[in-house]
Amino acid sequence: MQQHSGQSVPPIPADKQPEETAPVPGPMLPPPPPAPETAAEAAPAMGPQKRGDRRKAAERTRTDKPQTDRQATKRKAARIWLAAAGVVLLAGGAVGGHFLTDPTRSEEYIALSEESAQRQSMLEKSQDDYSTMKEDYDKLSSGMYEREKKVGEREDAVAKSEADVKKRESAVTSAEKQKAANTISDGTWTVGSNVSPGTYTTAADVGSRCYWGIYRSGSNGDDILQNDIPGGGRPTVTLAEGQDFKSSNCGKWVKQ
Repeated sequence: MQQHSGQSVPPIPADKQPEETAPVPGPMLPPPPPAPETAAEAAPAMGPQKRGDRRKAAERTRTDKPQTDRQATKRKAARIWLAAAGVVLLAGGAVGGHFLTDPTRSEEYIALSEESAQRQSMLEKSQDDYSTMKEDYDKLSSGMYEREKKVGEREDAVAKSEADVKKRESAVTSAEKQKAANTISDGTWTVGSNVSPGTYTTAADVGSRCYWGIYRSGSNGDDILQNDIPGGGRPTVTLAEGQDFKSSNCGKWVKQ
């Protein structure tokens, strides 16, 4: 009943008062969560306000309350959805784990494991073979180095021997050349040009056919300076430059 200003409302008689009914007990529900404070309720009391200010505050309260309720509803729905999603995921994982088989028991996994074991065994054998070959190679390398060292030493010795032989050959050649220069055989020779001057003796005893003669050079045997048919023994002659010497059937003449 709306009360109008300036009018009085008669009191209701006691026999007309409505009877009070006992409240019906219902299920016990948890108390609702406290409503969020609005800006108007959260603001401290500011003392007496004007009627227009109170009207604006009430309008702001009515405007902010539906937005606050909608936000709370959205947050609550989000929490419920996340909880349901978690339950579904847990249930799916449990079901999947129950129905999925162990992959290590599959034929493919067992075959791959056996193949991997075989390859590992082959790898280990290859490593052992490599180690053996490496040891053999090291031994061969060490022996080869020793052999090469000995070969080098022998080559040095051979080179030294060859040098000594060449030196001896050179000495022999020089001696032979010297001996050849100091030896006269059968023929006609010019002293100082073909043979060197000096005293010569036959290398062995001569026979009866031996003849020797000394001539003036360039006379073609016409100017005899000395000659002889020794008939035996080892005759001796002295030759000088400017002379020609002829020997026939006397053998070798050696310079003394």
